[in-house]
Amino acid sequence: MRIAVTGSIAVDHLMVFPGRFTEQLITEMVDHVSLSFLADRLEVREGGVAANISFGLGRLGLRPVLVGAAGIDFAAYEDRLREAGVDTGSVRVSETLHTARFVCTTDTDQNQIATFYAGAMAEAGRIDLAETHRRTGGLDLVLVGADDPGAMLRHTATAHRLGTPVAADPSQQLARLDSGQTREVVDGARLLFTNEYESALLRERTGWSEQDVLERVGTWLVTRGAEGVSIMTAGAPRKDVPAVPTEMVVDPTGGGDAFRAGFLAGLAGNLPYEGAARLGCALATVVLESVGTQEYKLLPSDLLARISRAYGQEAARCIGPLLGDGA
Repeated sequence: MRIAVTGSIAVDHLMVFPGRFTEQLITEMVDHVSLSFLADRLEVREGGVAANISFGLGRLGLRPVLVGAAGIDFAAYEDRLREAGVDTGSVRVSETLHTARFVCTTDTDQNQIATFYAGAMAEAGRIDLAETHRRTGGLDLVLVGADDPGAMLRHTATAHRLGTPVAADPSQQLARLDSGQTREVVDGARLLFTNEYESALLRERTGWSEQDVLERVGTWLVTRGAEGVSIMTAGAPRKDVPAVPTEMVVDPTGGGDAFRAGFLAGLAGNLPYEGAARLGCALATVVLESVGTQEYKLLPSDLLARISRAYGQEAARCIGPLLGDGA
């Protein structure tokens, strides 16, 4: 299964605030917020939603096609992605701009405040997904992730024109997309990914009810943090897959991207949605236990052991062949 992952390629600046953001907010002053948080730690890591998902897919044995725009500082990052099994032949490298920056501060409750600087991502709209389709011999699925809004709309339209299934994953860009743009990205998608907050924001942006959304997409997956993920399809009962538990959450950044990588790898391995979601939840937990979105060590035996403890031996037996049975 050839999967193209479109979206941001970025460098993450991750900081930790040893307190709670909520304790610094004064209710009657929320219209005039002026806050500064003294962070204890700074980690600089490679990231970006498309790169994170592609990295995870590569580590799980696939060869995903990364489609996005990076900057003049991309060479070392590109080498790292290639070593992980990612096809970077469709990455546009800017001649003047630096790779996008994601600056994120996390408090002790795992709440986050973040700012994203687009940089070279502003050139993503110049990428022709049809050319990627030709270069690779055809695409089986296109994930449209958070990116330059114009690029998201263009990639969605091109995939539909090519008859290639779309996985819509607007995530952070729901804050930038207007009502019409959000509808364009979502309508007709085979898969829709959001977290719990984004699901509410998506309904507000589109003006659609949950049922309206389900009538326009194949399956809607809503990640719910420690509560796991919900799988919703029109005309079928909702399925809730619990998270793989951990007591070692170090950094929540990248957990959602890891879930998507695991889920898509499961689909590529012909797992049913519930089985694919279990693999996604297991990979997400591995990422939560490390600082950075691509710094985790992936051991198939460890991943299968987590799946077995969380979902039972039969679930691990079904997923085992995708992971070389834990070899």
